[in-house]
Amino acid sequence: MIQRVQTIFLFLITVAMGIALTNPLWEKAGATPAEMAHLTALQYTQQQLVSPQAGIPVPTSPATFGETVWYLALLIALVGLSSFYTIFQYKNRLTQTAMCAVNALMLTAIMGIILYRTLYVGKEFGNPADQGTFLPGFYAVIAALVFNALANRFIRRDEKLVRGSDRLR
Repeated sequence: MIQRVQTIFLFLITVAMGIALTNPLWEKAGATPAEMAHLTALQYTQQQLVSPQAGIPVPTSPATFGETVWYLALLIALVGLSSFYTIFQYKNRLTQTAMCAVNALMLTAIMGIILYRTLYVGKEFGNPADQGTFLPGFYAVIAALVFNALANRFIRRDEKLVRGSDRLR
């Protein structure tokens, strides 16, 4: 039945992935206050101030260097869509369990990509001792990991209950 508690957790995974897609994941300040590095689900950017002529005091203009991380957005969207699909597979709990396992793998890959981009690639920008600030999108991914584990637990509990009631017949 669709009114089960795992449905709520699967829906919350979908919401969390929507939040992760639309909000920034990480940011880090550079050596000067105007330098910033940002990571969103679609792009990693570094904004630095560049002076057109060195040594001459002129207003500096921002230069943005970006790199597309489309694979991160693709994984986040796949987790959201597969969680939404899993909600409607309530008649087949084994399929729901398998989909939760696939979601767990994809969420682990997402966390790995984010941590690689922030702790290794982002370390080169600005102060190497500063790790930057994790933003709401990152915490939404962590929440999705927790919701996925809870959904899987309740799906298994339902399966155990059904198998136990079949033995009594």
